[in-house]
Amino acid sequence: MTTATQDGRWQLYRLLGEPFRLRLLALAHEEELAMGELAELLDESLPNVSRHAAALRQAGLLAERRHGTRSFVRLAPHAEQDAVVLDALGVGRALCEEEGRLLRIADILRARDARSREFFARDAQQPELRHFTAELPAFLMALRDLVPQRGLALDAGTGDGAWLDALAPLYDRVIAVDRSQPQLARAAERVALRGYSNVTLLCAEVGDDALAREVGDGADLVVAARVLHHAARPWVVLGALVRLLRPGGRLVVVDYQRHADEAFRERQADVWNGFEAEELEQNARAAGLREARVTRLPGSLLEGTSDGHIGWLALSGVRPASPSR
Repeated sequence: MTTATQDGRWQLYRLLGEPFRLRLLALAHEEELAMGELAELLDESLPNVSRHAAALRQAGLLAERRHGTRSFVRLAPHAEQDAVVLDALGVGRALCEEEGRLLRIADILRARDARSREFFARDAQQPELRHFTAELPAFLMALRDLVPQRGLALDAGTGDGAWLDALAPLYDRVIAVDRSQPQLARAAERVALRGYSNVTLLCAEVGDDALAREVGDGADLVVAARVLHHAARPWVVLGALVRLLRPGGRLVVVDYQRHADEAFRERQADVWNGFEAEELEQNARAAGLREARVTRLPGSLLEGTSDGHIGWLALSGVRPASPSR
C-alpha cells in the first residue's frame, strides 16, 4: 500500500468519525434529497448541512444534482463497494432509525408535491378546456386501422383530458387516470362533449392497486404527458408506468427538458426543473424499457403554449416480451 493510499484511508476514517456525517450519508442513501430537506430531517441549519455535505462530496461519497437554484444529493454510485463506507452507512442508518429520521422522509416526499396538488385543484377552475385542433379526433379515427395494437391505452395524469382527443378515436378502450378529482371533472366534461363512450375515468395514483386492477393484463400504450416533473419520486413513477404495459406495449413520456426558470417552476408548483435526455434514457432502461429513446420536440410545435419556452422531451420505449437476460 502506498503512502498516498494510506493517507487517503486515514482521511476517510477521519471523515466518517463524525456522527452527523453518518446520519447525512444514511439519509442520502435512502433517498435523493435537497439540502433544505436534509436540514429539516437533521434538525440543523442549512449552512452546517451544506458544509458537511461538501466534505462528503469532495471525498467522492455523495453525488450532487442541480435543479435551478436547488441542490440535491444522493449516495455516489459504487460508494457502497467500500467496506468502510458500507459499515458507516449501517451505523448512520441505525442512528436515524433510533431517532425517527427515516420515517420522516415520507413526510418530506409528501411535502414535495403538496403544492402541485393544490395547483391543479385551483387550475381546474379555469373556464376553457385546452384542446388540440378541432378536427384532430376525426382525422385520427380515419387513421385508426393503421394502429396495429389498439386494445387499451392509458392516459396517466390526464389533467383536463387533452390527450383523450388523440387516444379515444384510436383505441378500443382508454383509461384516463389522475390524482386530482377537480381535474378529472374537467376531463369528464371533455368526454361528455365529444361523446367518448370508450373512456374510463379513474381518480388514483399511478402506483395504486385500483389502477393495476383496471388495466388488467396491461396496456398497449401508456402516455404520461408532463407528469414526471410533478412527481416526488419521478423514477419510481417511471417504473410503475412501465409495469402497466403489456409485454410488447409501448410507453410515451412527454416532459420538460432541464431548465433554470425558477419563476416558472414556482408558478406551476413543479417539483423538478425538467430532466436531461440522458437521465430519462438511463432511468427508462433501468426500469426495464427496451429501445428507450428521447427526442427533443421542435419549439415551433409549442408556439402559443404557456410552457413552450421551456423545451419538451419525448421518451418512448417498449416493455420486453420476456425478461432480458
